[in-house]
Amino acid sequence: MSDSVVHIIALALLTAAKVAGPVLISTLVIGLLLSIVQSATQIQEQTLTFLPKLAVAAVALVITGSWCLRVLTSFTTELMTMVPDLIAMR
Repeated sequence: MSDSVVHIIALALLTAAKVAGPVLISTLVIGLLLSIVQSATQIQEQTLTFLPKLAVAAVALVITGSWCLRVLTSFTTELMTMVPDLIAMR
């Protein structure tokens, strides 16, 4: 029973990383680029980076949204097919 729980948790963490990855990486890149521009121009306004990060996150969600939904659906289907085996192991 313990091995199956560890497997489910590992699968859930991997799925969460896959789904969150595109948005996190794209906002990280745009944040880094904007901070370099701010350093070069000596503009230290904190609210300046919010709107571009928000726009990039929205674009990343639009582009990768269907893929994320497929990954989450696959994870949920796999999890539901494991339920009878988990109940039988009791």
